[in-house]
Amino acid sequence: MRALDEKETTAVFEKLFKFVGNNLKNIVEKPSHEGSDGTTQGRYCFRLQKNKVFYVSESLVKRATNISREKLISLGTCVGKFTKGGSFHLTIHALNLLADNARHKVWLKPTTEMAFLYGNHVLKGGLGRITENTAAGDGVVVFSMADVPFGFGIAAKSTQDCRKLDPNGIVVLHQADIGEYLRMEDDL
Repeated sequence: MRALDEKETTAVFEKLFKFVGNNLKNIVEKPSHEGSDGTTQGRYCFRLQKNKVFYVSESLVKRATNISREKLISLGTCVGKFTKGGSFHLTIHALNLLADNARHKVWLKPTTEMAFLYGNHVLKGGLGRITENTAAGDGVVVFSMADVPFGFGIAAKSTQDCRKLDPNGIVVLHQADIGEYLRMEDDL
């Protein structure tokens, strides 16, 4: 497990910024209470293990140095992975991190929840609410009407365009949802 280099850090932060905006500062500067002795406050950091990026407290990283890289499987929260082409993709494991700091949100009607959890895009007919000033191409976190985070995606239309859209028009392009834990349990 190693720290991200400058190119990797830029790729991770650009992807996270798309979803959380200026709240990225809250993610980077989040204090860690794990292993603190009361006098010093630890922080969270991003680490790379094989091609996966983990969000983990610094105290846990220090304790994990006793484990060899070959035997270390996971540490902290896996937020995404790098493809062989070098691009970074967020995984469903980053949902709690994104939901707590999301800049743009979408709420689904109860009738549409299952369709989204099966990996389908969000249509206008299933849209319950959407935050104001959402532009096309922004990252959005998808919630149920009871504020349970279901997944995330990319806004296909702006908030103003959604008002004029027909019920079968795509509002959010699906990227990840919590149904992946069942559909792809071998890959996760």
